[in-house]
Amino acid sequence: MPYPIEDKFVIAVASSALFDLMESDQVFQEKGEDEYRDFQRANENNILKPGVAFPLIKRLLRVNGASEDQPVEVVLLSRNDPDTGLRVFKSIEYYGLPISRAVFVAGSNPFQYLEAFNASLFLSGNSKDVKEAVQHGYPAGCIYPSDYIDDDEDDELRIAFDFDGIIADDSAESVYQLDGALRAFHDHERRKAGEPLPGGPLIRFFTEIAKLQKRLGEESDSASRPSIRVAIATARNAPAHERVITTLRQLDIRVDEAFFLGGIDKSRVLNIFKPHIFFDDQVGHIEGIARSFPSVHVPFGITNVSE
Repeated sequence: MPYPIEDKFVIAVASSALFDLMESDQVFQEKGEDEYRDFQRANENNILKPGVAFPLIKRLLRVNGASEDQPVEVVLLSRNDPDTGLRVFKSIEYYGLPISRAVFVAGSNPFQYLEAFNASLFLSGNSKDVKEAVQHGYPAGCIYPSDYIDDDEDDELRIAFDFDGIIADDSAESVYQLDGALRAFHDHERRKAGEPLPGGPLIRFFTEIAKLQKRLGEESDSASRPSIRVAIATARNAPAHERVITTLRQLDIRVDEAFFLGGIDKSRVLNIFKPHIFFDDQVGHIEGIARSFPSVHVPFGITNVSE
């Protein structure tokens, strides 16, 4: 029987998101591919430090626990070839991460294999790869450098999402960006308050996380596995808040915390929520948070057309 990947909650992660590859990348940029290959072989047994996506991946995989069906699957997507990618797999083994499936594409963009692996999210440190993936309609995000130090004793998994351009599409955001007036945006959203917004680039990932959260709440054996808390941190405020609630109701999802900030710096609430990952479509929102908490830019919609 083929492995039922279509029944799994799959995250695809690049080496550059899972581990800190700054030193390796510097060798490649300054000395070229041959020197890079020699460097990786020479350091094959030197374990890589955890990267920005590591706290998320570690906790998601812990959700599997001893359950028979192992609902969460993480697949490595790498620009390396299998030879130079061996160091990454040795690091995966060192940290005890149950990741056994991988794609090595030797310099190409691996996003084209997301559908084959049923992935609901692709995380990478390569902004060009991520942008190309999003342009082709795939759910992808680029991790930003961070000084975050993970707390191994913290078993909870906390995920924070922006709303427009992440969970919902950018149709409402476009009203504000094209008109340039907050009042026009609020008037538009007041008229549309009872109309759910279409899904955004991470809608499937968001709903899969909600299903996983609900499953953990229902299972009696989940005490030893991490609980999940989900927050929405949006620049919307009243009266534009109602459409967010309408959209969540249509999805039949109840989030744990919601912040309608009306332009207040998101870091003020995220410093309290302490996410293990935060998703936003605007670089300006990411830059104030990324150094403190793992953060991901999703280059989707009108706010990214000039990039």
